[in-house]
Amino acid sequence: MKKKWMIAAVVAGMTLMGSAGVYAGANLQQIKAYLNHSIGIVVDGTPYALKDGNGKALTPITYGGLTYLPIRSISDALDIPISYDAANYKVRIGSSSTPESPVTSNSRPVNLPKEFPIPTDAIINITMDTDTDGLKKVAFTFTTQETLEMMGFVYSEYARIKRLESGSQIVSATTVKISGLLGGTIPLSISGKASTAKPGYNHFTITWSENSLAGDQLSE
Repeated sequence: MKKKWMIAAVVAGMTLMGSAGVYAGANLQQIKAYLNHSIGIVVDGTPYALKDGNGKALTPITYGGLTYLPIRSISDALDIPISYDAANYKVRIGSSSTPESPVTSNSRPVNLPKEFPIPTDAIINITMDTDTDGLKKVAFTFTTQETLEMMGFVYSEYARIKRLESGSQIVSATTVKISGLLGGTIPLSISGKASTAKPGYNHFTITWSENSLAGDQLSE
């Protein structure tokens, strides 16, 4: 874990993926940087593809002789929780006992559809749980001792029942990746892998949101 914290600390100043509204009022300065397609990422000897919460490929940025990486993707690779404190303009890496820390408990996100399956032993870390102007958005991670194959089957069935469209699915003993549009309108991304921080556990990252046309389709 100390090694992982050192790596995370070196990647200071990296961008956090989120909506444009997150940065409203922030102290921003325009710069000229370069997308560096020559740099590859290797985690514990295995090539790692940088992606955002929706599975879109990301590219390292080079600026001023330094290389910057998307912190959300790196935190997923190192299995380190991360959240963005919009009120205080702070990126929070790892667990903390302060009141501003992400909520870690057995409680599911309030705005997540009630039928979305989460294992009973899940330790949940909520990074987003909002309902703004009737538009619900949820992002969270959890660790569980349920196998990747079992959870992959559960989430594949959920995606089938909810009519996942324009998406892709990979389910195996080592990987779970499901993304697309539920009912053709609701963005969903599920990724699961073995936890490097807690042997015997598996780590899942979930993002779900409504769009302006979907309304409360999944919440009813």
